[in-house]
Amino acid sequence: MPMPLNKISGTVVDAALKIHRILGPGLLESVYEAVLAHELEQRGLHVERQYPVPIAFDEIRMEITFHADLLVEGWSSLR
Repeated sequence: MPMPLNKISGTVVDAALKIHRILGPGLLESVYEAVLAHELEQRGLHVERQYPVPIAFDEIRMEITFHADLLVEGWSSLR
């Protein structure tokens, strides 16, 4: 059975606060992304980094994509 969204989001917030307390502010976003992905995986969550999200406008799919920093436990309405 999949983990409920509120449990996933609570785990993400808890991990982010832990990382902020330990590392503090001022590092590159890529550092926080990598550390958060690692922490979430250590907590048993499946994490995909830089997940591509296709962009469509006016029924035309664009050549470009948006990259979500983290996709946790496959939660996406865009899949």
